[in-house]
Amino acid sequence: MENFLSLNLPPALMETITRMQYSIPTPIQAQAIPPALEGRDILGSAQTGTGKTAAYAIPLVVKLMSNPRGSALILTPTRELATQVMSVLKQFLGSRSTVNTALLIGGESMGPQFQQLRNRPRLIIGTPGRINDHLERGTLMLHDASFLVLDETDRMLDMGFSSQLDQIAKFLPKTRQTLMFSATMPANILKISEKYLTNPVRIKVGEENAPAANVNLTHDIIHTDDANKYEVLMKELTAREGSIIVFVKTKRGADRLAVRLNKQKMSADAIHGDLKQSKRDRVIGNFRAQKYRILVATDVAARGLDIDHIKHVVNFDMPHAPEDYIHRIGRTARAGALGSAVSLISGEDRGKWRAIQRLINPGEPQAQEAHKPRPSNSKFNQRRRNFRPRNSGNAAAA
Repeated sequence: MENFLSLNLPPALMETITRMQYSIPTPIQAQAIPPALEGRDILGSAQTGTGKTAAYAIPLVVKLMSNPRGSALILTPTRELATQVMSVLKQFLGSRSTVNTALLIGGESMGPQFQQLRNRPRLIIGTPGRINDHLERGTLMLHDASFLVLDETDRMLDMGFSSQLDQIAKFLPKTRQTLMFSATMPANILKISEKYLTNPVRIKVGEENAPAANVNLTHDIIHTDDANKYEVLMKELTAREGSIIVFVKTKRGADRLAVRLNKQKMSADAIHGDLKQSKRDRVIGNFRAQKYRILVATDVAARGLDIDHIKHVVNFDMPHAPEDYIHRIGRTARAGALGSAVSLISGEDRGKWRAIQRLINPGEPQAQEAHKPRPSNSKFNQRRRNFRPRNSGNAAAA
């Protein structure tokens, strides 16, 4: 597949693809779309920002356009990703489409969702928790959902959605086409794929767990201690220009840090799972419109947040799961833009950082000392620094 013209897509969809300025397919699109159009199940691994959404959106839209019956279900781990995917799918369907849609996510009132479901949607996008809620209420029927997409399956399993996915599967027809995508492909993903997929086409694009494949992304590792961590953060925020996401480990920590930054004239807001969906949408909308510069976030924003102007990612706290590191830094250096990631490593974070290194560079010997350089052929080249506190000639312990 060299271009989209070779696929013989419906004229209305081809017109939309041209208008959206899709020309040369990305590797995941080139490998996934042709077999998906043939009705094959797909098990695909690709990092964020590789064009994965279009890889399943185009076959899905073709199916809805070519058959007046049947529906499609897309499951995502987060509300933000579900909302973003719905926006993309509506573009592919086109403004003249008669296909009704339903966005079923938590954090929003049921009333509007009931209305969407009364309109008999043929495209349903949602998070597992809210989809299950509607299934239990009897407000959602999936008996004709012949097309299923599991997007960012690894994240759904990490968030504890395995049993909910099993519950949803009970309401789906046994004969269906299923496309499963995951940034990583650990054993639990392969095991769940055996339950949901039938003789799938296995597609792997790029190195799994290898963010260094993005040559436009630079990495800084700063060794400090908890007492000086905020001072390091302020220094980094002051030295960097453009939009920044700062990742922290707790919801309360996100709120407190945003308040503290605003008191120091750093325009910031916070996003985390305790916010109502309307508030989360407002925070993201304002960040997208660059009404403030710094977004303080828990890992709820690590997936599904697609904003091209993000220049830097700062890991103020290291993630609990090594895989989340990959998705955090994937928020920058998107669509060919330059970006940087900086991680502040204090004492309690060193074990987490070693786990991240093992994930990114499997099989490589790990440095015992924090200052020991990595091999020159490492998949993940990084710049290391130690932070020197003010009025002190001693670097923080590495």
